[in-house]
Amino acid sequence: MSSEQPSFFLTCVSQKADALSGEMIRAVLVEQGVLGAITEQVLGDGAVDFAFTSDAETAGKLSDAVLAAVPDDMDVCVQAAASRDKKILICDMDSTIIGQECIDELADYAGIKSQISEITERAMRGELDFEEALTERVGLLKGLSVAALQQCFEERITLTPGARTLVQTMKSRGAACLLVSGGFTFFTARVAEAAGFDENYANVLIDDGNALTGEVGRPILGKQAKLDRLNEKVAALGLSNSAVLSIGDGANDMAMIEAAGLGIGFNPHPVLAKAADAVISGPSLTTALYFQGIAKSDWKES
Repeated sequence: MSSEQPSFFLTCVSQKADALSGEMIRAVLVEQGVLGAITEQVLGDGAVDFAFTSDAETAGKLSDAVLAAVPDDMDVCVQAAASRDKKILICDMDSTIIGQECIDELADYAGIKSQISEITERAMRGELDFEEALTERVGLLKGLSVAALQQCFEERITLTPGARTLVQTMKSRGAACLLVSGGFTFFTARVAEAAGFDENYANVLIDDGNALTGEVGRPILGKQAKLDRLNEKVAALGLSNSAVLSIGDGANDMAMIEAAGLGIGFNPHPVLAKAADAVISGPSLTTALYFQGIAKSDWKES
Protein backbone atom coordinates (compact mmCIF):
# COMPACT_ATOMS: atom_id res chain seq x y z
CA MET A 1 0.00 0.00 0.00
CA SER A 2 1.37 3.42 -0.93
CA SER A 3 2.21 5.87 1.86
CA GLU A 4 0.87 8.70 -0.28
CA GLN A 5 -2.44 10.07 0.99
CA PRO A 6 -5.26 9.66 -1.55
CA SER A 7 -6.69 12.80 -3.08
CA PHE A 8 -10.04 11.31 -4.04
CA PHE A 9 -12.50 8.62 -3.03
CA LEU A 10 -14.88 6.73 -5.26
CA THR A 11 -17.73 5.14 -3.30
CA CYS A 12 -19.90 2.45 -4.84
CA VAL A 13 -23.07 1.26 -3.12
CA SER A 14 -25.03 -1.65 -4.55
CA GLN A 15 -28.43 -2.93 -3.46
CA LYS A 16 -27.04 -6.40 -4.18
CA ALA A 17 -23.90 -7.00 -2.15
CA ASP A 18 -22.53 -9.60 -4.54
CA ALA A 19 -22.97 -7.38 -7.60
CA LEU A 20 -20.04 -5.12 -6.76
CA SER A 21 -16.85 -6.22 -8.49
CA GLY A 22 -13.77 -4.45 -7.20
CA GLU A 23 -11.80 -5.73 -10.15
CA MET A 24 -14.25 -4.17 -12.60
CA ILE A 25 -14.20 -0.82 -10.77
CA ARG A 26 -10.41 -0.78 -10.72
CA ALA A 27 -10.33 -1.49 -14.45
CA VAL A 28 -12.59 1.50 -15.14
CA LEU A 29 -10.42 3.79 -12.99
CA VAL A 30 -7.26 2.73 -14.81
CA GLU A 31 -8.96 3.07 -18.17
CA GLN A 32 -9.97 6.64 -17.28
CA GLY A 33 -6.38 7.59 -16.44
CA VAL A 34 -5.99 6.94 -12.71
CA LEU A 35 -2.35 6.11 -12.05
CA GLY A 36 -0.73 4.63 -8.98
CA ALA A 37 -2.21 2.75 -6.07
CA ILE A 38 -5.95 2.14 -5.77
CA THR A 39 -6.95 0.85 -2.34
CA GLU A 40 -10.28 -0.61 -1.26
CA GLN A 41 -12.17 -0.46 2.02
CA VAL A 42 -15.43 -2.28 2.62
CA LEU A 43 -17.85 0.05 4.41
CA GLY A 44 -20.78 -2.34 4.67
CA ASP A 45 -22.76 -4.89 2.66
CA GLY A 46 -22.51 -3.80 -0.96
CA ALA A 47 -20.61 -0.59 -0.10
CA VAL A 48 -16.94 -0.12 -0.98
CA ASP A 49 -14.58 2.86 -0.97
CA PHE A 50 -11.85 3.13 -3.58
CA ALA A 51 -9.09 5.56 -2.60
CA PHE A 52 -6.75 6.93 -5.23
CA THR A 53 -4.65 9.92 -6.25
CA SER A 54 -5.65 11.82 -9.36
CA ASP A 55 -5.98 15.24 -10.90
CA ALA A 56 -9.36 16.96 -10.63
CA GLU A 57 -10.11 16.71 -14.35
CA THR A 58 -9.72 12.94 -14.38
CA ALA A 59 -11.68 12.54 -11.15
CA GLY A 60 -14.51 14.64 -12.57
CA LYS A 61 -15.13 12.08 -15.31
CA LEU A 62 -15.16 9.00 -13.13
CA SER A 63 -18.76 8.97 -11.89
CA ASP A 64 -20.22 8.80 -15.38
CA ALA A 65 -17.64 6.25 -16.51
CA VAL A 66 -18.28 3.95 -13.57
CA LEU A 67 -22.06 4.30 -13.81
CA ALA A 68 -21.87 3.31 -17.47
CA ALA A 69 -19.99 0.13 -16.54
CA VAL A 70 -21.88 -1.10 -13.48
CA PRO A 71 -25.40 -2.47 -12.89
CA ASP A 72 -28.29 0.00 -12.80
CA ASP A 73 -28.92 -0.56 -9.10
CA MET A 74 -25.52 0.80 -8.07
CA ASP A 75 -25.01 4.34 -6.73
CA VAL A 76 -21.69 6.09 -7.24
CA CYS A 77 -20.04 9.14 -5.72
CA VAL A 78 -16.61 10.71 -6.29
CA GLN A 79 -15.32 13.19 -3.73
CA ALA A 80 -12.12 15.00 -2.88
CA ALA A 81 -10.60 13.57 0.28
CA ALA A 82 -10.05 17.02 1.78
CA SER A 83 -13.73 17.97 2.05
CA ARG A 84 -15.43 14.66 2.59
CA ASP A 85 -16.45 14.96 6.26
CA LYS A 86 -19.57 17.17 6.16
CA LYS A 87 -20.49 19.46 9.06
CA ILE A 88 -23.92 20.61 7.88
CA LEU A 89 -26.77 18.39 6.73
CA ILE A 90 -29.66 20.17 5.04
CA CYS A 91 -32.53 18.06 3.75
CA ASP A 92 -35.81 18.45 1.94
CA MET A 93 -38.73 16.73 3.64
CA ASP A 94 -41.41 15.50 1.21
CA SER A 95 -40.32 12.46 -0.83
CA THR A 96 -36.89 12.74 0.78
CA ILE A 97 -36.90 12.45 4.58
CA ILE A 98 -40.45 11.13 4.41
CA GLY A 99 -41.92 8.90 1.74
CA GLN A 100 -44.92 11.09 0.97
CA GLU A 101 -45.91 14.52 -0.33
CA CYS A 102 -47.85 15.95 2.62
CA ILE A 103 -50.04 18.24 0.54
CA ASP A 104 -51.10 15.33 -1.66
CA GLU A 105 -52.02 13.27 1.39
CA LEU A 106 -53.99 16.18 2.86
CA ALA A 107 -55.78 16.48 -0.47
CA ASP A 108 -56.91 12.89 -0.12
CA TYR A 109 -58.76 13.80 3.07
CA ALA A 110 -60.41 16.60 1.09
CA GLY A 111 -61.31 14.22 -1.73
CA ILE A 112 -59.17 15.99 -4.35
CA LYS A 113 -55.89 14.06 -4.29
CA SER A 114 -55.61 13.43 -8.03
CA GLN A 115 -56.19 17.11 -8.80
CA ILE A 116 -53.52 18.33 -6.38
CA SER A 117 -51.05 15.50 -7.08
CA GLU A 118 -50.90 16.50 -10.74
CA ILE A 119 -49.93 20.06 -9.80
CA THR A 120 -47.36 18.79 -7.28
CA GLU A 121 -45.74 16.53 -9.84
CA ARG A 122 -45.43 19.33 -12.39
CA ALA A 123 -43.98 21.68 -9.80
CA MET A 124 -41.37 19.12 -8.73
CA ARG A 125 -40.37 18.62 -12.35
CA GLY A 126 -39.79 22.36 -12.62
CA GLU A 127 -42.65 22.92 -15.07
CA LEU A 128 -44.55 25.34 -12.78
CA ASP A 129 -43.55 28.27 -10.63
CA PHE A 130 -43.30 26.78 -7.14
CA GLU A 131 -44.90 29.72 -5.29
CA GLU A 132 -47.85 29.90 -7.67
CA ALA A 133 -48.33 26.13 -7.58
CA LEU A 134 -48.28 26.05 -3.78
CA THR A 135 -50.73 28.95 -3.53
CA GLU A 136 -53.11 27.20 -5.93
CA ARG A 137 -52.95 23.88 -4.09
CA VAL A 138 -53.44 25.39 -0.64
CA GLY A 139 -56.41 27.33 -2.00
CA LEU A 140 -58.01 24.06 -3.00
CA LEU A 141 -57.72 22.83 0.60
CA LYS A 142 -59.93 25.64 1.93
CA GLY A 143 -62.40 24.26 4.47
CA LEU A 144 -60.39 21.15 5.37
CA SER A 145 -60.65 20.48 9.10
CA VAL A 146 -57.56 21.29 11.17
CA ALA A 147 -58.04 17.89 12.81
CA ALA A 148 -57.31 16.27 9.44
CA LEU A 149 -53.69 17.47 9.66
CA GLN A 150 -52.94 15.39 12.75
CA GLN A 151 -54.89 12.48 11.35
CA CYS A 152 -52.87 12.71 8.15
CA PHE A 153 -49.59 12.75 10.05
CA GLU A 154 -50.51 9.75 12.16
CA GLU A 155 -52.04 7.66 9.38
CA ARG A 156 -49.99 8.54 6.31
CA ILE A 157 -46.56 10.02 7.08
CA THR A 158 -43.58 7.68 7.41
CA LEU A 159 -39.85 8.33 7.64
CA THR A 160 -37.81 7.16 4.67
CA PRO A 161 -35.64 4.14 5.50
CA GLY A 162 -32.36 5.35 6.96
CA ALA A 163 -33.58 8.88 7.69
CA ARG A 164 -33.10 8.74 11.45
CA THR A 165 -29.81 6.86 11.14
CA LEU A 166 -28.50 9.51 8.74
CA VAL A 167 -29.41 12.39 11.03
CA GLN A 168 -28.30 10.74 14.28
CA THR A 169 -24.99 9.61 12.83
CA MET A 170 -24.16 13.04 11.49
CA LYS A 171 -25.15 14.70 14.77
CA SER A 172 -22.86 12.29 16.62
CA ARG A 173 -20.03 13.55 14.42
CA GLY A 174 -20.76 17.19 15.24
CA ALA A 175 -22.84 18.14 12.22
CA ALA A 176 -25.71 20.64 12.34
CA CYS A 177 -28.86 19.10 10.85
CA LEU A 178 -31.57 21.20 9.18
CA LEU A 179 -34.89 20.16 7.68
CA VAL A 180 -36.07 22.66 5.06
CA SER A 181 -39.31 22.19 3.17
CA GLY A 182 -41.62 23.86 0.74
CA GLY A 183 -44.30 22.02 2.71
CA PHE A 184 -45.73 23.00 6.06
CA THR A 185 -44.47 23.62 9.58
CA PHE A 186 -47.20 21.41 11.02
CA PHE A 187 -45.41 18.45 9.46
CA THR A 188 -41.78 19.58 9.59
CA ALA A 189 -41.96 20.11 13.35
CA ARG A 190 -43.16 16.56 13.87
CA VAL A 191 -40.87 14.97 11.29
CA ALA A 192 -37.85 16.89 12.61
CA GLU A 193 -38.53 15.54 16.09
CA ALA A 194 -38.97 11.99 14.81
CA ALA A 195 -35.72 12.03 12.82
CA GLY A 196 -33.72 14.22 15.20
CA PHE A 197 -33.11 17.39 13.17
CA ASP A 198 -31.85 20.42 15.10
CA GLU A 199 -33.91 22.96 13.13
CA ASN A 200 -36.83 22.93 10.73
CA TYR A 201 -38.20 25.50 8.30
CA ALA A 202 -41.33 25.41 6.13
CA ASN A 203 -44.48 27.28 5.17
CA VAL A 204 -47.39 28.06 7.50
CA LEU A 205 -50.90 26.85 6.74
CA ILE A 206 -53.39 29.45 7.94
CA ASP A 207 -56.56 28.33 9.72
CA ASP A 208 -59.45 29.95 11.57
CA GLY A 209 -59.19 27.61 14.52
CA ASN A 210 -61.40 24.98 12.96
CA ALA A 211 -60.54 24.71 9.27
CA LEU A 212 -57.95 25.81 6.74
CA THR A 213 -58.65 29.20 5.17
CA GLY A 214 -57.01 28.29 1.87
CA GLU A 215 -54.14 30.69 2.54
CA VAL A 216 -50.46 30.17 3.24
CA GLY A 217 -48.22 32.48 5.26
CA ARG A 218 -45.91 34.88 3.44
CA PRO A 219 -43.18 34.93 2.33
CA ILE A 220 -43.44 31.47 0.84
CA LEU A 221 -40.44 29.24 1.50
CA GLY A 222 -39.26 27.86 -1.82
CA LYS A 223 -36.05 27.35 -3.76
CA GLN A 224 -34.37 30.62 -2.71
CA ALA A 225 -35.33 30.28 0.93
CA LYS A 226 -33.76 26.82 1.08
CA LEU A 227 -30.53 28.29 -0.28
CA ASP A 228 -30.78 31.14 2.22
CA ARG A 229 -31.02 28.70 5.15
CA LEU A 230 -27.93 26.91 3.85
CA ASN A 231 -25.95 30.12 3.48
CA GLU A 232 -27.03 31.41 6.88
CA LYS A 233 -25.90 28.23 8.63
CA VAL A 234 -22.58 28.17 6.77
CA ALA A 235 -21.92 31.78 7.84
CA ALA A 236 -23.06 31.20 11.43
CA LEU A 237 -20.68 28.27 11.86
CA GLY A 238 -17.79 29.94 10.04
CA LEU A 239 -17.59 27.15 7.47
CA SER A 240 -17.48 26.99 3.69
CA ASN A 241 -20.04 25.44 1.36
CA SER A 242 -17.70 22.48 0.90
CA ALA A 243 -18.74 21.37 4.41
CA VAL A 244 -22.41 21.02 3.40
CA LEU A 245 -24.32 17.88 2.45
CA SER A 246 -27.72 18.64 0.94
CA ILE A 247 -30.33 16.09 -0.11
CA GLY A 248 -33.53 16.61 -2.07
CA ASP A 249 -35.66 15.25 -4.88
CA GLY A 250 -37.30 18.08 -6.83
CA ALA A 251 -36.77 21.27 -8.77
CA ASN A 252 -37.22 23.52 -5.72
CA ASP A 253 -34.17 21.82 -4.15
CA MET A 254 -31.96 22.80 -7.08
CA ALA A 255 -30.27 25.84 -5.55
CA MET A 256 -29.27 24.16 -2.29
CA ILE A 257 -28.12 21.04 -4.15
CA GLU A 258 -25.88 23.09 -6.42
CA ALA A 259 -24.49 25.19 -3.55
CA ALA A 260 -23.50 22.26 -1.34
CA GLY A 261 -20.12 20.59 -1.26
CA LEU A 262 -22.03 17.37 -1.86
CA GLY A 263 -25.51 17.73 -3.34
CA ILE A 264 -27.40 14.43 -3.53
CA GLY A 265 -30.59 13.71 -5.42
CA PHE A 266 -32.71 11.09 -3.61
CA ASN A 267 -34.67 9.19 -6.27
CA PRO A 268 -34.81 12.60 -7.93
CA HIS A 269 -36.81 14.05 -10.76
CA PRO A 270 -34.63 14.25 -13.90
CA VAL A 271 -34.12 18.01 -13.62
CA LEU A 272 -32.51 17.57 -10.20
CA ALA A 273 -30.57 14.44 -11.12
CA LYS A 274 -28.69 16.47 -13.73
CA ALA A 275 -27.70 19.10 -11.16
CA ALA A 276 -26.74 16.74 -8.33
CA ASP A 277 -23.20 15.61 -7.57
CA ALA A 278 -24.50 12.12 -6.88
CA VAL A 279 -27.80 10.25 -6.93
CA ILE A 280 -29.23 7.74 -4.49
CA SER A 281 -31.51 5.40 -6.42
CA GLY A 282 -31.82 2.86 -3.62
CA PRO A 283 -34.42 2.88 -0.86
CA SER A 284 -32.25 4.08 2.04
CA LEU A 285 -30.76 7.45 2.92
CA THR A 286 -27.87 5.70 4.68
CA THR A 287 -26.11 5.64 1.30
CA ALA A 288 -25.29 9.29 2.07
CA LEU A 289 -23.26 8.05 5.05
CA TYR A 290 -21.35 5.62 2.87
CA PHE A 291 -20.64 8.48 0.45
CA GLN A 292 -18.81 10.22 3.31
CA GLY A 293 -16.78 7.11 4.07
CA ILE A 294 -18.71 6.32 7.25
CA ALA A 295 -18.74 2.56 7.76
CA LYS A 296 -21.92 0.84 8.87
CA SER A 297 -20.21 -0.10 12.15
CA ASP A 298 -20.03 3.61 12.99
CA TRP A 299 -23.69 4.45 12.37
CA LYS A 300 -25.84 5.74 15.24
CA GLU A 301 -29.55 5.21 15.80
CA SER A 302 -30.02 7.67 18.64
